Amino acid sequence: MTSAQTTEHPLSTMFAPTSIAIIGASEKSPWTAFILKTLKDFEFSGRAFAINRNGVDVGGLRGAKSCRDLDEPVDVVFVTVPQSVVLDSLEDAAAAGVRNAVILTSGYAEIGPEGAAHQQELIERAADWDMKIWGPNSLGFNNVSANVPISAIPAMLPLLEPSIAIVSQSGATASELNDLAHSQNIGTSFVAATGNEVQLTLADVVDYLVDHEPTKGIAIFAESIRDPLKFERAVTRARAARKPVVILKIGRSELAAQVAKAHTGSLAGDDKVFDAICERLGIVRVFSPEDLIATCGLLAATGPLSEPGISFISISGGACTLVADGAEAAGVTLPEFQGDTVAALQGEIADFASSMNPLDVTGAAMRDPTLFERLIPIAASAPGVGLVVVNMGLPYAPGQAELPGVLTAIGKAARDSDKPIVMATLSSKSLTEISRDSIRRHDLPHVVCGVDTMLRAAGRAAWWSKRMREPAGSVLSGREEIRPAKRPDLSSERAVLDYLASHGVPVIPAQIVQSREEAVAVDMEGPFVLKVLSPDIQHKTEVGGVRLDVAQEELGESYDGIVRSVRGARPDAQIDGIIISPMRRGGTELLVGVTRDPNWGPMLTAGFGGVLVELLADIALAPLPVTRGQVLNMLGGLRGAQLLKGYRNSAPADLETVADVIVRVGDAALALGPELDSLEVNPLLVHASKVEALDGLAIWKE
Repeated sequence: MTSAQTTEHPLSTMFAPTSIAIIGASEKSPWTAFILKTLKDFEFSGRAFAINRNGVDVGGLRGAKSCRDLDEPVDVVFVTVPQSVVLDSLEDAAAAGVRNAVILTSGYAEIGPEGAAHQQELIERAADWDMKIWGPNSLGFNNVSANVPISAIPAMLPLLEPSIAIVSQSGATASELNDLAHSQNIGTSFVAATGNEVQLTLADVVDYLVDHEPTKGIAIFAESIRDPLKFERAVTRARAARKPVVILKIGRSELAAQVAKAHTGSLAGDDKVFDAICERLGIVRVFSPEDLIATCGLLAATGPLSEPGISFISISGGACTLVADGAEAAGVTLPEFQGDTVAALQGEIADFASSMNPLDVTGAAMRDPTLFERLIPIAASAPGVGLVVVNMGLPYAPGQAELPGVLTAIGKAARDSDKPIVMATLSSKSLTEISRDSIRRHDLPHVVCGVDTMLRAAGRAAWWSKRMREPAGSVLSGREEIRPAKRPDLSSERAVLDYLASHGVPVIPAQIVQSREEAVAVDMEGPFVLKVLSPDIQHKTEVGGVRLDVAQEELGESYDGIVRSVRGARPDAQIDGIIISPMRRGGTELLVGVTRDPNWGPMLTAGFGGVLVELLADIALAPLPVTRGQVLNMLGGLRGAQLLKGYRNSAPADLETVADVIVRVGDAALALGPELDSLEVNPLLVHASKVEALDGLAIWKE
């Protein structure tokens, strides 16, 4: 295999070196043994040296006491010495002109404050030396397609045709994922374990892989995104290059520090935020190692699909039923065959076979193996179909039978098709060398192991392909927040609503009264809602600060009742008056809020609100700013979306008007600048074409 980097990337000498030195190489070190084995298995053709205190040769590598003792330059050093001497080793390497270091050594931030101090010193010294650092606490990387291993990650032999890159923040997981890909006959082009990422992060690797020609898809295993802006720019470049980025991000818990004073803060957990980021940037998110490899492998094989649907063909009626049962849950559409497609199929299949999708060709293929060669083009040409999946078994063990005529026909049809064709086995199995030999002999297309796995991968392929046809999204790089010259006073509900009204958000009319007499004299049409006005009370119902459906003659008594209840429950609270508004009936209550994620900035939350907001938790998130179209997609994805479209004779909401109002709430939040912690409207009442904010809350950063 040869590397085919199309442009000179700043990390080219790091990732595609011609000379390396192992610092701390020793015949007794198991790490040295691992590294030497990878060099041998990859048949590294560059120069390699062993650096140790005695300057002795190790495993056939020429030894030296220091990098300065070598009589030729070195592109990368692989540091395996104890933490206490890492800086000395790097100083020597820097003096010898080395500018790239991969550090296997642990004992840094992963062990606590003392290690973090050592890590900070490493960062500062590396900057002084103008040295790029990979790690520490990293197994390194294998540039598989260039036969360059700078790692202790084992090679999976035989090396397969490169297809996907694996980038993992866990070293052991990188090795496991590489093993898994090999077992599915998916070749890796690059395998990286990023470690502590003191300087180079997974975003740097993704950026490099965008221009790495052998890489057709990028599979990421992440614990956190340490440089969100750089990550966004890298995946945006990948999108422009039509390279899928598939991510398995662990740690799917709620934010450790939630904005407890606002409903939105307790709903917009870290995992939901990352879902929204993936949605905006077109990143395919998965939730298991198996789906990570299978999905990335499928996308690398097919590229973007021209249509979202699949045609499924099998000799097994059971497999067809499995696909029919699982398609909807996986987000897969199975377009119904019609017209010319049905006529063409009926001209080929047995009279007792059904010409529906999924297509059960029955045992007729056993008598006529070329049947697949004729059926696959018909299924591929059906309207709405972008991918054809053929279910057929492969041999796994010695002596296991195969259907050579059928496999040859599938291979020929796949080669001749102008749409992607893949195969799928019924269950998830490892593809052995016997399986790979069958694939080679019959020139078969990409194989996905397991029908369930295939469906999930195909559903995500349809989603990604749709995103590829839409304008590219942005988060941090497309947002501009300007700190206002003067922070507005948003200490009360009414102040928040008045501020929103100034940004075009329709709000409920209100009068603020400060005595029983003023309450009785209110000049509005009833019935009324009365709410306490206090900067110290966010959730008014909890302290008896709300009265609903109050008649004109009850205003005075209701005013007194609220004051008594609030003073009894919260004697410390400041009461600035009572808000009186007209009572609204019917309609649908929404929550619209903005919270600030520590990594990704202001996030918009929209969903069903009112008193059931935390119970239902039916919300959607998106990074600000948003467009009308993006908000419409958010609302359409809610579980209760039908409530807005008209349910049981209720009037359907004017969704475009609702979306416009939500956009204005988001814009109003951005206009408050980075000091805003959260802004919430709950409820935003929607009744047909009428949209009105009934309550508002703003919280500034401490």
